[in-house]
Order: sequence, then structure tokens, then C-alpha cells
Amino acid sequence: MILNQYYLGCLAHASYFIGDESSGVAAVVDPQRDIGQYIEEAEARNMTIGHVFLTHFHADFAAGHLELRDRTGAMIHLGARAQADYAFEPMKDGGGMNLGRIRLAFLETPGHSPESVCILVFDPEEAASPYAVLTGDTLFIGDVGRPDLRAALGWKASDLANLLYDSLHGKLIPATVDETLVYPAHGAGSLCGKNLSTDTVSTMGDQKKYNYALQPMDRETFTRLITTDQPEAPSYFTYDAAFNAQEHETLDHLLKRNLHPLTLEEVLRKAGDGAQLLDTRDASDYEGAHLRGSINIGLGGQYASWAGTLLRRDRPIVLITESGAEEESALRLGRIGFDHIAGYLEGGMHALDDRPDLLSRTDRITAAALRDRLDTERPPLVLDIRSGQERAAKSIRGSLHVPLNHLEERLDEIPTGATVVVQCAGGYRSAMAASILKRNGIADVMDLVGGLAAWEAVQREPAE
Repeated sequence: MILNQYYLGCLAHASYFIGDESSGVAAVVDPQRDIGQYIEEAEARNMTIGHVFLTHFHADFAAGHLELRDRTGAMIHLGARAQADYAFEPMKDGGGMNLGRIRLAFLETPGHSPESVCILVFDPEEAASPYAVLTGDTLFIGDVGRPDLRAALGWKASDLANLLYDSLHGKLIPATVDETLVYPAHGAGSLCGKNLSTDTVSTMGDQKKYNYALQPMDRETFTRLITTDQPEAPSYFTYDAAFNAQEHETLDHLLKRNLHPLTLEEVLRKAGDGAQLLDTRDASDYEGAHLRGSINIGLGGQYASWAGTLLRRDRPIVLITESGAEEESALRLGRIGFDHIAGYLEGGMHALDDRPDLLSRTDRITAAALRDRLDTERPPLVLDIRSGQERAAKSIRGSLHVPLNHLEERLDEIPTGATVVVQCAGGYRSAMAASILKRNGIADVMDLVGGLAAWEAVQREPAE
């Protein structure tokens, strides 16, 4: 039996390749949209991918089930409660199937979503109890799936929390043993829960000991625990959940159709018609020189998640990238279903070599220089764009707090007449925020290099 985990760090997403070498039959569970790694593994092992399973309609990424179906002919399997535009085989509670000698058994485990399932995997050498369980977003390492992401579809968080309580205590725990390996669909960094571990595999025994949501408690306590203090979900989550249920264009076709070079004149024309100019270079390069009106979301961080949060789905995206980074920039947008790409600036920033009138730059300030300027008669305004939870832990005294995901809608809260120094934790998000401010006409903006971490390192007094 082969059971391999693929972990995509930028989306904190885990997918799985399961195969039986004796029969050459394989399946993929919760695939990312770019499926090359699964195809390569199947070919290297002389196996055929005949099945693709979605444990639920994921809200934080676009899955690769249609890509695998079209590339390999794999049958798509969804939870029995799922409704989709494409043909699929329902995974019914208590049902299952064989992958060669490997036995898969299905548990309908609604809670994170109505159609959620867990998949028990039985090793043919030890078939008495499940070797592993692929839990999707029902059970994480250290947490359980949040129940509040389907509010836009009419589901109350409290109702799904009640279903999740039954799924965990009435189905998942009784169906497993302490030695059963737990393989979830996400790890730390995902916003599908609030307390996810950096570990990507555990055992049911350890989860029953250490996972706060699996401790003995009544239904009311459980519901209260998992419906409070959840991080704010990005706006694209509802879009992606619906996208995964729809028949849509596959990623390879999308890239062939949309990823084409544009002249500077074409880019300016598209921007004038409402296109969003997305510069994916590192913050230091972007702030040194960039096309006026562009927004910076660097490939070096949680690029896709922030693109889904800050960019609009109803306006095309034009990419400005380092040479050779065009495809990666587009592909990673495709991983969250942001397919509305209108091309990329041919030649990147070199296209502006003869157009200095179109260039802008953003000043950067060190923590030591900021400390000194805050002691002057006309101190700058420090704008903290971190989350509320980060802010509650520590902050720079006197700073204004406007979270990055709400910055554009709350621009009127930023006073005029002072230099604005944008600050985050380490400098990645502040570059995005500075680009948003400048795009909206707030010109006197500086970016704090190194963020709060750098500030604390030079302070005579620690942050509050």
C-alpha cells in the first residue's frame, strides 16, 4: 500500500496519493489544481489514477478533481449530500470501495460543511482496524473544522456545530482506534480552523488526548468553543466552495488561453478599462520602482490567499512579474479559482525604461529611524495593518489599527496631513498596504522595514 502526503505550504493544504502496487490502481484525495505531481508519481510507479475524492467542497482553494478527470478519466467521488454540476459517485455513510487490495470506507461527517466525509483506509496486511483516516476539514491536528463558512448558503454555524459534534463523537471516534493515523486536509496557516498544529499527521489516540475539541464535554460547550474566536474568513472562501461544485475550465486550458504577453500600451488601456495591475515581485523591488496604480502581492508569501482577499473577481487581472515568473504568478492564482487573468506585461519593468513618467516608488524606513522621527514635533502616523488578534498581543504605542483585509473600505479613517508609516509583523503585508494607499491617492506613505519584529529589536522599551 502506498499512502503519500503532498503538502502545499503557501495554502497550508495537504493532499494524498493512495495506491495498491499489486493491482496498479491509485486514487488522489483533495488534489490541488495543478496536478502534475500526482501524474508523475503514478507514471513512476506504473499505476493508473482511477479515482479522485473530495472530502468536501473546499472553500480556501480550487481543487484539481476536474483536471484529474479530464487527464486520466478518473471517477470523481463526493459526499452523498453534495450537489454538483458534473457527474460524480456519492460516498454514502457506511459505504466503501476497493483500490486493489486496499479497502476504503466512507463516513459522512457533516459539520465543517454539510457534505463533508472522512475516508478510512484499511491496509490489506492489517485489515482488522483502519490504518489511517483522511479527515478533510472534519478533524485537524489540534483542531476541528470551523462551522461558520456556509453562512452565505443559509447554514447557521450553531446547526453545523451540532452536526460536527455528532460526526466526531458518534462516528469518527468509534470507527477508529488509537493507532489510526490522522491525515487532515490542512495544517497551521489555514483559516479553516483557529488552532491548527504545524504537524501534518498524528494519531487518533494523541488527538483524543491533546485536541481541545475532542475532550469530554457536552454539546453546548462544544458548540460554544468552536463558534467563538474564529479568524475572519477571506471573501473568496464562499466563491471557492461554489467553484468546486461547478463544471469549469481546467487550469491547463486557462493558462494557454489567458497567459499571453501585453505591450505597455495594452496594459495601460486595460487598466483604464478597470483591470487590476498585480505586481508579484518582492516588496523591496516593487517599492524601488513600480508602475503607478499597481498593487504589490509578492510571490514569496501567502500570495494566493492575499490575492483572493484583496483583488476583485469582477475585474480582470494583469500581471507584472520578474522575468520567468509569469506562469507561476498565474498558476497560483488559478489554485484559488482566480481565472480572470488578462495577460502579463511583456518585458516586466523593463517595458517602462523609456517611460519614467509612469513610475512610482515607495519610501522605506528602518525601525531606528522611525523611533527617532516619532520623537519630533511632526511625528508620522504609524498604521498597523495586522489582524485584531495580533494587535491584541502587542502593538506600537499610538499606532492606528486598520486590518489589511479592510483597508480599502476604511480609507476615510486615515488622517490627512501626516506621513503614514505602514507596519505589519515582518514586512510582507505592509508592502501590500502601502501599495493600496498609494493607489487610492495617499501619496505620503512609508513602509516599516522588518515590521514589528524590527521595531522591538531597536526599542528602549518593548511594544505594549
